[in-house]
Formats: sequence, structure tokens, C-alpha cells
Amino acid sequence: MTQAADNTREVLDHLERLHPAPAGTSAPREVVLVTGISGSGKSVALHALEDAGFFCVDNLPPELLREFLRLEHERFDRRVAIAVDVRSAGSLPHLLPLLEELKGEGVAITALFLDASTDALVRRFSETRRPHPLSDETLAAATLPNRRREDLRHEGRRALVDAIEFERELLSELREVSTVIDTSQLRPAQLRAWMRDLVRADANRLTLVFESFAFKHGVPLDADYVFDVRILPNPYYIRELRPLTGRDAGVAEYLQAQPEAVEMLAQIEAFLARWLPAFEADQRSYLTVAIGCTGGQHRSVYFAETLARRFGARSGTLVRHRELDARD
Repeated sequence: MTQAADNTREVLDHLERLHPAPAGTSAPREVVLVTGISGSGKSVALHALEDAGFFCVDNLPPELLREFLRLEHERFDRRVAIAVDVRSAGSLPHLLPLLEELKGEGVAITALFLDASTDALVRRFSETRRPHPLSDETLAAATLPNRRREDLRHEGRRALVDAIEFERELLSELREVSTVIDTSQLRPAQLRAWMRDLVRADANRLTLVFESFAFKHGVPLDADYVFDVRILPNPYYIRELRPLTGRDAGVAEYLQAQPEAVEMLAQIEAFLARWLPAFEADQRSYLTVAIGCTGGQHRSVYFAETLARRFGARSGTLVRHRELDARD
């Protein structure tokens, strides 16, 4: 067991001695598990949850998760958020089976996985000058003092990319069972807002997340479905509509007058309506539908807003505008 696990177990044992467990207690009913790739914003997400009233624990060893949840529920009535990541790499293989066991026992665990593109992660590590948990570039620089600075920088970047890809491999199975949030293009304020929206959603039914984006800035990594509306007439080329967005009446009226826009919107709605029951039967918590256009300002925004309204009566819906939110 790791030193962190030893220290945490000592704290749990101390709590157990101070507050013996009353009879008939059980695990907490709602828990948010925050995980993801190093540098993707887990600290920001955890702080957002803390501000939202969650009791947060960072880097809890997975083998202590069950015991911690039991003690937490027996002594407090508060929402819990726990961050687990590659720093506990040796214990990760035990996490997935444990999550399945806890869910089978009635614990409502929402697993959130933060991700970002490799380029974005490399840029963030370079800006903060913090080493990746799995990277040995610092050791390489110390043991090769006579190498040219450019060579060390190149080898350091390669080592960082290798560490990121290795981490993706280690966490791939956990990512598959989690709700993914792509932070590649997000400012910290955006991520905090998105986290607040997610934890406010009804955990007992499927939530549809409609996200607009600009293809020129990349496709969101968290998308379950991606629809491309760039082939539709672009309001950007109408002088009076250019400064507006898809949330404005003028843009909506323009697109509603385009037969191909009306047809594509109806087809996307019909597709989602056809397969939504299957996702609900699969007990999915979130389904992210990403809609992209050239600039993420007019067409994709209108489609995301319209679809969210149309599905709002039968499912919980959230709307995100990656490019527009970045301006606020």
C-alpha cells in the first residue's frame, strides 16, 4: 500500500475510534467521482464542487473508497466529491470493480472524466513548468548536463507526450464508464460553470447536453454524437446578422426560412428521439450532442438552443456554447 494510503487509513481508523458506527447505517446515496488526465483541470473542477457545497477529497487511494464513504455517511449529511487519478496508478485496476459493486449496493456514483487534447496538455505543462506525474524529463535533464538545451527541450517534450499517452492508456477503461468533459478550449471560469450545471442535473434521468462549437478549433473530445451544419447557409455573410449569434431572433428567423436548415434540424431531432430510449435503458447519465459550424456563433448555436427546447419536456437538458462562453 502507498504512503498516502497508509496515512489516510490512519485518519479513518482515528475517526472510527472517536465515533463508533451506529447500527443500521449504510453508504451515502450520492457521490461524485472526479478523475481524468493530468493537466485537464481536475483541481479547478474540485474547487467548483467545493464552492457548490460538496465535501471534497483529493487523491483518495481507491482501496480506501468504500471505508471512507461508510464513515462519511455515518457521521455527516453532506454531498461528497472524490478525486482519483494516475497518482494512485497501482490501485486503479481495483477501482472499476469497486464502482460496480457500490452501484449495485445502491450508491449513486456520478463519474466525471476530464480530458484535453495532447497539444493543450503540453502547453499547460510548459506554462506551469510542473512535471507530469509519469514523466522522467526532469531526471533526464539532471543526468545529461552536457546535452544542448534544444536537445533537452525536444526530448523533454517527447517524454511529456509519451507520459500523456501512457496515462491515457492507464485510464482508458475508466473513461469509458464516465461522463467526459473536454477542457481543451475551456477557461477555468467556463469549467467551473459547466461543473455546477452537471451536479445540478437530475441524477435519476438521462440529461442531454447540447454543445455548439467551431470546427476550426477542433471537435470536442466529450461528444457522443457530432453533427456538422457547415453546409447550411451562413448568416455570417448577411451584414446585419454578422454581429449577432444563434440566440438572437434575427438569426433564428433567417435559418427558419432556409428549407435545408429546417430539414436537417428535423432529421437530427428524429434521430435522437429514435435512440433516446436505448440510452435511457442503458442507464446513461449524460449524452453529449455536439453541433459544429465554422465559427461556433450562428448556425451551431441556433441548432443547440432549438434542440434543447424541443427535448426539454422529455429529458433534462443542458446547453453549452464553447466559443460563445469563452467570450463571456
